[in-house]
Amino acid sequence: MAEPGIRVEFRERAGNRVAEIAIDNQRRLNCLSTPLLVELAAVFSRLSEDEALRAVILTGAGEKAFIGGADLNELGAFDADTARLFITRLHQACAAVRACPVPVIGRISGFCLGGGLEVAACCDMRVASETAVFGMPEVHMGIPSVIEAALLPGLIGWGKTREMLLTGQLYGAEEARAMGFVQKVAPAGELDGAVDHWLAGIARGTPKAVRAQKALIGRWERVSIEEGIYAGIDALSDAYRTGEPQAAIAAFFAAKAKG
Repeated sequence: MAEPGIRVEFRERAGNRVAEIAIDNQRRLNCLSTPLLVELAAVFSRLSEDEALRAVILTGAGEKAFIGGADLNELGAFDADTARLFITRLHQACAAVRACPVPVIGRISGFCLGGGLEVAACCDMRVASETAVFGMPEVHMGIPSVIEAALLPGLIGWGKTREMLLTGQLYGAEEARAMGFVQKVAPAGELDGAVDHWLAGIARGTPKAVRAQKALIGRWERVSIEEGIYAGIDALSDAYRTGEPQAAIAAFFAAKAKG
């Protein structure tokens, strides 16, 4: 197996430039070590500057795990200060995923646990293989679930969040879909087809509109409903400064006229 690292490939998917990122630490179920966290944050920071990018696919190398969690070899040697540094780096990696200006699709096979589930929660959409396993078992290791676990109530509700975090229970893919954590479940061989379906939808949107929509959704998460509504008014007005609405609506009517 290759040395652990973050693998990045650029491809044309559904006619658009898409980055495929694979977290590769297969010897340890793609578990997150300090070097991988630093590299993951740097990769997403670079991608955020790519104006031609339309979407990102985030996955784990191989089929055994998306991310099996944080590297227990590191966690077992921590003191209070080194634990703080590690969890801050995990947060920074998660924050870089969330800050990506284009849609990020989580392609999940196998284990998606602990810090891996938090990374998945930072994606905009998630599709899982039928055999994927989800959970936040940190309490079994003597620590609470923290940082981006705070996103879970908004995704699965407070009751399910309490159940997941307080019991450390593991869930199958269909259970994860039923609770709203993943949007699609597919056989392992059909994961890419499910991703391509989303990519085709993203490609039908205009590039600046999709980026504006993602930014607005992020703002809705942070502000009151009233503030979110007024932010939307600004976003719609700003869209007309780009020329995209005028061009897209004109193209629609031109196509309709051709019949």
